[in-house]
Amino acid sequence: MGNVLSANLGQAPARQAALGAGLPNTVPCTTVNKVCSSGMKAVMLAAQSIQLGINDVVVAGGMESMSNAPKYAATARRGSRFGHDVLIDGMLKDGLWDVYNDFHMGMCAELCADQHSITREEQDAYAVQSNELGLAARDSGAFDWEIVPVEIPSGRGRPPVVVDKDESLAKYDPVKLKKLGPAFKKNGSVTAGNSSSISDGAAAIVLVSGEKAKNLGLQVIARIRGYADAAQAPELFTTTPALAIPKAISNSGLRDSQIDYYEINEAFSVVAVANQRLLGISPGKLNISGGAVSLGHPIGCSGARIIVTLLGILRQKQGKFGVAGVCNGGGGASAIVVESM
Repeated sequence: MGNVLSANLGQAPARQAALGAGLPNTVPCTTVNKVCSSGMKAVMLAAQSIQLGINDVVVAGGMESMSNAPKYAATARRGSRFGHDVLIDGMLKDGLWDVYNDFHMGMCAELCADQHSITREEQDAYAVQSNELGLAARDSGAFDWEIVPVEIPSGRGRPPVVVDKDESLAKYDPVKLKKLGPAFKKNGSVTAGNSSSISDGAAAIVLVSGEKAKNLGLQVIARIRGYADAAQAPELFTTTPALAIPKAISNSGLRDSQIDYYEINEAFSVVAVANQRLLGISPGKLNISGGAVSLGHPIGCSGARIIVTLLGILRQKQGKFGVAGVCNGGGGASAIVVESM
C-alpha cells in the first residue's frame, strides 16, 4: 500500500491495513512512498511480483489521511533550550514541499503555467470543468461501482456516519472559485480553487495471475498491459506524466491511437492542462468523471484511485484501453496501461 505521511501512524501502515481488513498474519506487507505516485507504484510492484512468479494474488493500492498529519517538534529530542520553539507541519514538510528548491509544490505549478503560457482563466475553466464532470458522475451513479461506503462511529448511542460520496464536491462554488486570490505567488495564477484539495482517502485493487484467476473461476475486469516511470528536474515534476505515459504505452505494445480514455492526476489544474497539450489528448478522453481538483487528492492514495476510476470509465463507456498517469514530487511520474476485459 502506498502511504506518504506515515508519521504517528505506528509501525508499517500497510501491515496495519492488511491485518485490520482481516487478512491472515502470514501475508507479507510493504508500505510504498513515491509521494503522489505511491498508490500506482504499489500496483506496479505487485504486478511485477506476479509476472516474476513470486506471487499469484496481491492486494495493492494506497491510503492517506492528510487531516491527521501531525506537526513535529523537531528539536525536542535534543532538548528545548532558551528561545522560541517551532512546530514543523508534517503534511507540508513530507508531502507538499520541494526540498531541492525549498519551496511549495505550488511554485512548481506556477513555473509550469509560465513555461507553457497557461493563463489563470484556462486553469479556472479547467477547474470548473473538473467539478461539473465530478458532480455529473456522482449524480448519475457512475462512482457507485468503485466506492465502498465507510462507517464512522458517532458514539453515545448515535448511528454511525456513512461516507459514500467524495465530500470535496459539496464545496464547489463556481463564482467564488474565479474570485480567489493566488495561493503561492504574488500575481500568480494558481489558486486554492484550481488546485486539488487536502483530503483523506484510500483505494485498493486485487491483482491475480491469469492462471490463478482461471483456477479460481474469477471474473477478471481488466489486465495490465504495461507501465513505466519517468523523471526530470524536480521543479518540472508537473509535466513528467508526458514522459511516463508514452513509455508505458510503448511498453504495452499499443499505439496512442488505440487509447480510449486517460486519467491524469489533477494535483493542480495546470498539470492536466499542460500534459493534455503536450500529449495531444482530446478533451473527451481525459478525466471525464472529474479529478483531484474536484474529488480530492489524498497523496498516497491518488495513484491507485485514478486506476480504479479509469477501470470504471472503461466499463461504463465500453472502452478497451486506458492509461493512468500521475506526477510526483522530486520530478517523477508513473503511468500504467490497462485493458478492459
